[in-house]
Amino acid sequence: MSPNMKVPGFQVLCVLLFLYVFHGEAWARYKFVVEEVPYTRLCNTTKILTVNGQLPGPTLYVHRGETIIVDVYNKGNHNITLHWHGVAQPRYPWSDGPEYITQCPIQPGKKFSQKVIFSTEEGTLWWHAHSDLWRATVYGAIVIYPKIGDTYPFPKPAAEFPILLGEWWKESIAEEYNIVDSGSDPNASDAYTINGQPGDLYNCSKSGTFNITVRKGLTYLLRIINAALQDVLFFSIADHNVTVVASDASYLKPFSSSFIAISPGQTIDVLLEANQSPNHYYMAARIYTGVTAAGNPDYTTTTAIIKYSGKYTPSASPILPSLPYYNDTTSFLNFTNSFRGLADKKHPIDVPTVVDISLDYLFLVNLGFSTRVASVNNVSFVNPSIDILQAYYYGINGVYDTSFPDTTLQILTHKTEVKVLDYNSTVEIVLRTTDDAGSSHPIHLHGYSFYVVGSGTGTFDNETDPSKYNLVDPPFQNTIAVPVQGWTTIRFKANNPGVWFMHCHFERHMVWGMDTVFIVKNGNSTNGKLSPPPSDMPPC
Repeated sequence: MSPNMKVPGFQVLCVLLFLYVFHGEAWARYKFVVEEVPYTRLCNTTKILTVNGQLPGPTLYVHRGETIIVDVYNKGNHNITLHWHGVAQPRYPWSDGPEYITQCPIQPGKKFSQKVIFSTEEGTLWWHAHSDLWRATVYGAIVIYPKIGDTYPFPKPAAEFPILLGEWWKESIAEEYNIVDSGSDPNASDAYTINGQPGDLYNCSKSGTFNITVRKGLTYLLRIINAALQDVLFFSIADHNVTVVASDASYLKPFSSSFIAISPGQTIDVLLEANQSPNHYYMAARIYTGVTAAGNPDYTTTTAIIKYSGKYTPSASPILPSLPYYNDTTSFLNFTNSFRGLADKKHPIDVPTVVDISLDYLFLVNLGFSTRVASVNNVSFVNPSIDILQAYYYGINGVYDTSFPDTTLQILTHKTEVKVLDYNSTVEIVLRTTDDAGSSHPIHLHGYSFYVVGSGTGTFDNETDPSKYNLVDPPFQNTIAVPVQGWTTIRFKANNPGVWFMHCHFERHMVWGMDTVFIVKNGNSTNGKLSPPPSDMPPC
């Protein structure tokens, strides 16, 4: 961890940390024990799956360009995988984590040592389970500092605080998964949480409400992560604006806002200036749905408290912020459309201006069936019996086919299909939605960040909309919310060989089949070829 950086006690990294020497390199090594432990929330005690008994799990602290080893021990009763969300893992998808895409699950009683390779990422990312619905409680922050000797592109904050937004169910997560896997809408969560705590507005929760202490006149960095399974969230701090400075471990041109809108999987870094009268102020989060009703939404509000230091008499109750209404699409779009890449000398952009491959991907919850089905281009993804990466690397036939369509099929099909990309090809994908299945689909691409060059509501017009693309300073993200009945265009260079998952980060949609896979072929040079697998890959 960087010197002089203050971190709240609950986030102290309770992991075994030592130097791991491999081929002359010194790598930090961490121990993650996946285990069930009892937690009490909302007046009820239930066993939940955790890492090292913590909710949220331990925060990883690294510097840009470092590599670490995480030894994952599965002492729980269920299969598990872990994903390092937003970490490109150059040439090394073996540790990426999605179940049956890049590995088979870590079985109970087994261990897998995952090498996590950081490259150009700088800012905030996170890690989470990537099997069934276990990421409901198996998740934690990743803080990526600049390289040693480098600085932030903004004044150094007085302290930093990871803020992880989540959901809590009284029922077991295994039961929730069975509901979703059967093709039904999940139950609404019983609470949203901030750093694992529901907050003052829920029963039996006030004593555990998360809080941070600030000093008037100082500025603080909040690293906000939406770890919720099902919902885009609005987040705000009473009587305070924040300055948005980064998203998905990539810096933005700073802008001020009274709230943020954050999708599942997304991270947003903001600066909070403690410039109000000393008092207690709520930070709060609640749902954005985009429609009047979507499945079984949770309309409750989670809170934490900002406490000013010093001698004063606080209000009888902390001041509550005014959040946008749950279906305020205008506020959602105005916020997300404010993102611009920093694009300065130290943080240049390299958006492709010439496109080799143009794809049109429709993300859809298919209606008219007795159970819920979701798809990309009318292909509902089917998990294979062994992971696709293993099948690709060893040339095992019959696991997947390479006929994923570039545009939408007329008839729904259920298959394990992938799209093959040539190494170093430049790719443009128009991501589209046409259904009323909820709020904006948050689409996440593994192994890459991409430039978000355009977005809009309504039908994409291939004749006029490309002329509005931002090729000067587009944001560089790994997760993007496609507007309800709208579109978003992304571009990236396929320079990371391997097998990489793309999916909606609403967990129910991913389970129902709103997923697809890219295989990026090897290049000619050694640095353009897929690395060999480790010796301890979990067996299928």
